[in-house]
Amino acid sequence: MHPTNGGSNSRIAQKHVLLSEILSVTSVMRKNSRWASAAHTLNARDSALARDLGLRRGSPGGDNPRSGRLSQEADLMAGFQELKRTIRGVEDVQSVPLSVLLGPFFALIRSPLSTGPITSVALSALHSFFVCGLISAHSRDLEIALVELSSTVSHCKFEASDSSGDEVVLLKIMTVINDCVVGSSVGAFLGDVEICEMLETVLTTCCQMRLSEILRRSAGSTMISIVRTIFGRLHEFDPAVEEAKLQVNEEEPPQHGEISMSVSTSATIPSETQAPAAGSEVAAETQIIEHISEVEESRDSRGTAKETISSLVTTSLEDAASPVVVPRPYGLPALLELLRVLVNILDPNDQVHTDSTRLTALGILNATIETCGTRIGDYPSLSVLILDHGCKYLFQLARSENPSVLQAALRTISALFETMRPHLKLQQELFIAFSIDRLAVPPLLKPNAAKKNQPNSPRPGTPASSTPTLGPVDTELELEKGSPVPSRPPVQPARGDTRDLMLETLSQISRHPSFMVDLYTNYDCDINCENLFERVIEFLTKGVYPWQYSSASDAQQLHSQYLCLDLLLAFVNDMAARAEGHSESWNPEFALPEELMQNKSRKKLVLTGAARFNSKPKLGLAFLEENKLIYSDLSPEVSRAKSLAIFLKSCTHLDKRLLGDYLSKPDNLELLKEFMNLFDFKDKPMADAMREMLETFRLPGEAQQIDRIAETFASVYFASKPAEIKEQDAVYVLAFSIIMLNTDLHNPQIRKRMTIEDYQRNLRGQNGGENFSPEFLQNIYDSIRKREITMPEEHTGQLGFEYAWKELLARSRQSGRFMTCNSALFDLDMFKTVWKPLISAIAHAFITFDDDYVIQRAISGFRQCATLAGHFNLPDVFDFVVVSLSQATSLLSENLSAHVPNYPVVGIEGQSVTVSSLSVKFGTNFKGQLAAVVLFNIVNGNGNALREGWTQIFEMFENLFMHSLLPTRMLQMEDFLGGVTMIPLRGAQPSRPAPRSDGGLLSALSSYLMTPYGTSSDNLIPEATDQEVENTLCTIDCITSCRLDELYAQIMQLDSEALVAAVRALEALSHERTIAKLTQESDEGSSLYNGSSASDGAYVLPYDPAAVFLLEMMVSIACQTPQCIEDLWPILFEHLSALLSASIHYSVLLIERAVVALLRLGLILAQKDALRDQLYVSLDLIATLPPTVANSVAEHVVAGVSLILQQNTIASTQTEWNLIFATLKSTISHPEAARSTFNLVVGLASEGPSPRVTADNFMGLVSILDDFATAAGASIQIQPPRARRTPAQPPAESPPIERGRKAIDLLFDLKKFIAPFAESAELQPGQVWRQFCLPLVSSFGKQSTNPSRLVRNTAIGQLQRLLLGPQLVYDEADHSQVEEIFNSVIFPLMDELLKPQVYLLDSQGMSETRLRASALLCKAFMHFEVRESHRKADMRILWIEVLDLLDRLISAEKSEQLYEAVSESLKNVVLVMNAASILVPPPAAEDDRDEQQRTLWTATQARLERFLPGFLAEVIPTPQPIPAVGATPTASA
Repeated sequence: MHPTNGGSNSRIAQKHVLLSEILSVTSVMRKNSRWASAAHTLNARDSALARDLGLRRGSPGGDNPRSGRLSQEADLMAGFQELKRTIRGVEDVQSVPLSVLLGPFFALIRSPLSTGPITSVALSALHSFFVCGLISAHSRDLEIALVELSSTVSHCKFEASDSSGDEVVLLKIMTVINDCVVGSSVGAFLGDVEICEMLETVLTTCCQMRLSEILRRSAGSTMISIVRTIFGRLHEFDPAVEEAKLQVNEEEPPQHGEISMSVSTSATIPSETQAPAAGSEVAAETQIIEHISEVEESRDSRGTAKETISSLVTTSLEDAASPVVVPRPYGLPALLELLRVLVNILDPNDQVHTDSTRLTALGILNATIETCGTRIGDYPSLSVLILDHGCKYLFQLARSENPSVLQAALRTISALFETMRPHLKLQQELFIAFSIDRLAVPPLLKPNAAKKNQPNSPRPGTPASSTPTLGPVDTELELEKGSPVPSRPPVQPARGDTRDLMLETLSQISRHPSFMVDLYTNYDCDINCENLFERVIEFLTKGVYPWQYSSASDAQQLHSQYLCLDLLLAFVNDMAARAEGHSESWNPEFALPEELMQNKSRKKLVLTGAARFNSKPKLGLAFLEENKLIYSDLSPEVSRAKSLAIFLKSCTHLDKRLLGDYLSKPDNLELLKEFMNLFDFKDKPMADAMREMLETFRLPGEAQQIDRIAETFASVYFASKPAEIKEQDAVYVLAFSIIMLNTDLHNPQIRKRMTIEDYQRNLRGQNGGENFSPEFLQNIYDSIRKREITMPEEHTGQLGFEYAWKELLARSRQSGRFMTCNSALFDLDMFKTVWKPLISAIAHAFITFDDDYVIQRAISGFRQCATLAGHFNLPDVFDFVVVSLSQATSLLSENLSAHVPNYPVVGIEGQSVTVSSLSVKFGTNFKGQLAAVVLFNIVNGNGNALREGWTQIFEMFENLFMHSLLPTRMLQMEDFLGGVTMIPLRGAQPSRPAPRSDGGLLSALSSYLMTPYGTSSDNLIPEATDQEVENTLCTIDCITSCRLDELYAQIMQLDSEALVAAVRALEALSHERTIAKLTQESDEGSSLYNGSSASDGAYVLPYDPAAVFLLEMMVSIACQTPQCIEDLWPILFEHLSALLSASIHYSVLLIERAVVALLRLGLILAQKDALRDQLYVSLDLIATLPPTVANSVAEHVVAGVSLILQQNTIASTQTEWNLIFATLKSTISHPEAARSTFNLVVGLASEGPSPRVTADNFMGLVSILDDFATAAGASIQIQPPRARRTPAQPPAESPPIERGRKAIDLLFDLKKFIAPFAESAELQPGQVWRQFCLPLVSSFGKQSTNPSRLVRNTAIGQLQRLLLGPQLVYDEADHSQVEEIFNSVIFPLMDELLKPQVYLLDSQGMSETRLRASALLCKAFMHFEVRESHRKADMRILWIEVLDLLDRLISAEKSEQLYEAVSESLKNVVLVMNAASILVPPPAAEDDRDEQQRTLWTATQARLERFLPGFLAEVIPTPQPIPAVGATPTASA
C-alpha cells in the first residue's frame, strides 16, 4: 500500500516531505557564497515571462564566463522555485510526473558546480523520497524518472572539498542506488542499461583503493545486496525468453544506451576532463564518479555531459515504442554483463586489477553463486561464462599466495560446486586433484629425481592433453602404479593456514552423502578420467598419520589429521546408512550401472596396457590384444592397423614421445597411414591441421622418421582438397616449413627471427611451380607467430595451462553431465577397493588420538566397517577390523609363558579376585578397555563374518585365562568321571603319578593343586596394594562389559565356514604351545638342561595350562556342534593324534584331556555313518599308548568306551570289536579302571533279554576275560617279597583275584553261545571247533597254570568240564582235531606245570593242580581216544606222550599222594584200553594181534616199567603160553 496525502493515512504527507527536502537543499545552497548571489537571480524565469507576454527581450551582453557560471547556478536554484510553484496547488503530488518532481534534484546532483555538502543533501532527499513512498511503483512516468535517476547517480559531479565530506557523498550515492534496486518496489522497472550504470558506479567505488576502507566496504555491502536481489530474479525468469533477449540485443543494440560495464581501479582523470584545482589532495578521489561518467559518456548514445535532464527525458520518450509506459524490467543482458565484468576482474594475468580488486570481485561473485548458482545452468550464456573463464580464473586464484584471496577463491569454488556440480564434472576433477596434490606431503627426492621429473607422460587416469596442471603429484605413487612420471612439475605443498584452508574446503565440498559414490561413478568408472575416488581415499588415509617431513605446528598437524579422519568416517557413515536402506534409486537417465562397472574393468586393463606399452611397446600390445582391447573390432572396413590406430589415438595414457617414435618406424607405415586417416582435415587451415596432429604425439628426433610423418600427413591433408594447394608435394614442403617457422619464431636461442618476407621467399615456387598467395602464407605466419605449436609434453607455465584448459573444455562437451545419486549399487566395489587402508587409518586414530569425540567417532567407524563387512560378506574385512582393534586392546601377548606366577588373591564382596600383572596394567589403560569393549561388542552377533580374526580373539582368551580373568564357565573342563572341573593353572611333580590301588572316582587331576581362584604354598605370595586392587576391579568390570561368555556361547551357533575357521585358529594356537614347542625344544637339545624327564629318560614339556585351555575349548566347541563334525574332525584328529603319538613328552593332564577329547568326539562319530571308521582309528590310537601313559588315562578310557558301547549298533565287525577290546585291555592294569572295565565286560558277556555276545565279539571277549585272569595272577607276582621264598596267596576277596575267578566262570558260560552261533551260521563242526571251541579251551588251559590258586583251580575245573562235557563241538571224524586238543591244550598245560618256576609261584597249591591235571590228562585220553569210533585211529604217539608226561610228573614231585593218584588214573585208562582191545597183551597161544596192538603194548610196557614197575602186569596179567606137545617146560623170563 502506497502513501497518499489523505488525512486518514498515519504516515506523513509526501508533499510535506517534498517541500521539506526542497527547503533543506536550498538552505544548504544559500549557505555557500556562490549560491547566495544566485538565489535571487531569475533570468530564466524573466525570459519565460517575456515570451509568454509576447515581448522580445535581448540577452545580456558579453561572454563573461563569470556571468555564465552565475547563470547556471541561478538555473539550478530556479529549478527548485519552479518546482515549488508547480506543486503549490496540487494536493496529491503523485499526480505530477515523477521526472518533474525530481528534476531539480537530478540537475543539482549532475552539476559540476555543486559542492559535496550540497550534493549530499540532494542525495539524502532522494533517499527520503524512497522511504516515504514518493518514488514507488505507482509513481507517474516512473520509467522515465528511473532513466534520469540512473544517469544522475552515475554522472554525479561536484567540486572537491575535504575527503571525508566527499566520501559522504559517495556513501549517499550507494544508499540511493540501494534504495532504487533493493529497498523499494521500483527495482523491477529498471532497464538493463540503468542496472548496468548503477552497478558500474557501485562496483567502481568498491574497487578504488584510494578510498577509505569503510567506504569501500560499504560499497561492497551495497553491491552484494544488489547482486543478491537482481540475480535472485533468475529463479523467476524464463531462460528461453531471456536468451532470446540476448539475441535481439546482439542484432539490434538498445537505442537509448549500450548494455556494457567497465571498472577502473585508477584515479587518473581522462585528458579531456578538466582536472581539479591544484593543491587539492583529494581531487582524484572526489572525481571518481566523474571519471566513471566520462567513460560512460564516451560510449553513451545519449550525448555528452552538457545534455540537460529535459533533453534526456525527451529522448527517452521519443525512443519509447508505445505512448503507454509499460514496465520493462531488466533481465539477462544486464546480469550477463555484470557477470562478465566480475569474471574478467578475476583474471590473475591481468595486471590492471590488484588482489584487493579481485578480493572484492570474489565476494560479489560468491554472493551471486550462492543466490542463483542452482539456476545458472539453465542459462547457456551465463553457464558458459562460469564454466570457462570463471572456473579457469578461480582455479588459478586457488594457487594465490595472498591468504585473503585464497580464502575468498576457495569459498567461491565451494559455492560453485555446491550449486552447479552437475555442470562441473571435469572442473571438479581438476580441482580435487589439484587440492590433493597441494595437500599431499611430498616424498623425499631420490638422487635421480631430477632426471625423473623431466617431462615424459601423463598421470595415469588423467590425460595430460586434457587436464590443466595446477599442482604437484606424488611421483613415487605414479611409479608404483607402473606408469610414467607425470608431466607437471612438483610444486611446494600447501603449508600452515593455507593447508588448513584447502583441507577445510575439500571437506566442505565432500560433505554430501553421495560425494564418494559420485566420484566413483563419474571418474573411476570413466576411462578418460582419473581414479579420483581412490586418490581421495588414499590421501585421506595417509593424512590421518603424522607427517614425517613437516614443519607445521603440532596443533596444525593434529587439526589436519582430524579433518582427514572426519572425512573418512563420514564416508563410512554414509555407506553404512546406504547399507541400512537409506539410499536412492539409480536414475534411469544415467548410464547403466553394469555399463559403468564394465568401464571400470576396462579402464584398469587400459591403464595396465598403456603402462606396459610405455615401458615396452611389444609387451603392451600383446597385453592389449590378449584382453581384446585391440583387434576385437576387425571387419572388412576395419583392418588390424586401423584397429590399433584407433586405440593409440584415443588412449590418453600413452607416452607421446614413445608413440611418435613407434608410429614413425618403417615397419609401422601402414599404421601411420591409418592413424593420420583418423583426423578430419576438411576445410581446416594448414597451420591448424598441423597443430591438431602434433598435439597427439611428439615428433621423433630422426630426420627419416619426421620425413615419414610429413609425407603421410601430406597425403592425408591433400586428400581433403585444401584451398590454394595444387599438389601433395606442396603440402609436404609446407609441413616442413611450418615446423621450421615454429622453431624460428619461438626458440629463445634464436636472436634473428624469420620475417614474413623471409618465409615467403623460402616458399617461392613450391606450389606446383607457382607461388602461394601472400594472404595464404600471411595467415600461416600469423597463426604460428601468435600461437606456438607446442608438443603435448612441452606445455608448461601459462601456455600449458591455457592449452590444457582448452582441452578440458573440449572433453567436457563429450563427458556429459555429472551424475549425482546416493546409490548403494557401487558400495561393494568401492569398499573392496579401500577397506584395508581405511580401517588402518581408523585404528591409528583410535590408538593415537586423545580427543574423546574423535575416539567416539573412531569407535563408530569400527562398528560400521564391521557391519559393512557382514553386509557385503567380506570376512577379510571383518578380520582386519578385529585384528586392528585387538592390537589396540593390549590384551595380546607375544610370548605367553607356560608358568603362572603366584598372584595375590583378595576377597571382594564374597568373590575371590586374582590381582595379576595383566589386570593391574589393563585397568589403567582406558583406551585399551575401550578397544576391548568395542571389539567384543562388534564380534558378538557377527561371528559368522569372522575368519582369520578368531586367532586374535582366542589369543586374548588365552591371555585372560592365564591371568584368571575369564568367566568361570570358560575355565571348566568336562569329565567322564567327576563331571565338570576347573582347569588348574599350576601343576605339581611328579609328572607321572604311580598307579593307585585304592578305590574312588579320582582322576589324574588329583596331582594338580591349584585352580584359577585357588592359592599355592609353593612360593611366597606378594600382597596387593589398594591401587592394584582398584585397577583389577576396573579390568574385571571391563571384561564383564565385553560379555565374553555370550560370545563363547555364540560360537556354537556359527555357520559351518566360520566355525571351522574358529576351530582352526584354536588348533593353530594349541599347536604352537605343544607340538611346535616340543619340536623346538628337541632341536635345541633342551632335554640336557631344561624341563623334566619321564621314567624312561624322555624329555617332558612342563605343564602348560594354556595348552589345556585351548584344547578344552576346541573340543567343547566341536562337541556342541555335532552337525559340523565332518568339517571339524580332520582338524581335531590331526592335533590329537600328534599329541598322543608323542604322549610321553607331554604333561599327564594334557594327554588325559586329549584322550578324553578323542572319546567325547567318538561318541559323536559313532552316530555318523560316514565317520564310523574314524572312531576305530581313534580307539586304535588310544590302545597303542605306552603303558605308563595308558595307566594314567585308564579311568577315562573305560568310561568313554562304556558310553560308546551303550549304542547297541556301534560295532558290526570282528575287527571293530577287536579294537574296542584292545582299548579296554589297556585299562586292566589300573585298579579302578580294571573294575569298571570288568563290569563292562560282564555286561557284554552276560545273558539277558538282548544278549550282546555275537560271533564277531566272541573271540574278543575270550581274549579280554583271559587277560583279566592273567591280571589276577600278575597281582600276586607284584606282592612284596616275604621271608618265605614263595609269595603268599592273597585272599579270595582281593578284587583282582575275584575278577580273575569270575572271568574264568564267564569264559565257561560263553560255551552256551557256541551252538546258536553254529546253527545260525550253519557252520560245520570243524569250523565251530576252530572259531569258538579251541580259543575257549586254550584259554582255560593257559589259566590252569595261573599263579593265583583260586583262578588256577577254577580254570582247570572248568577245562575238565568243557572237555569232558557235551558242549564241546568238534569233528569226531577228524582225528587231527583230537590231536589238537592234546597238543595245543593239555600237553602244554602239563609242560607248564612241570616247570620249577611255575611250581614255585604256589608251591603249596601247585601239587594239587598237578594232580588234577594228571587226572584230566587220563580222563581226556579215555574220552577222546578210547572210543569205538576211534579204534581205527593210530593213538600210539598220543599215548606214548601221555605216558611220558606222567613219567615226568611222578619224577618231578616225589609225592605219595600224586603217585597213588597217577597210578589210579592210569589203571583206569589201561583197563579201558584193554577192554576196548586197544592195549592187548600178548596171547598165550598164537599171537593174532595186529601190528598196532603189538607195538602199542610193547611201547606201553616199556614206558610204564620206567616209573611204575610191574604196573602193567598187575593191571592186565599177561596169559602164560601153552607149551607145545613134546616140548620141555622152561623157566619164564
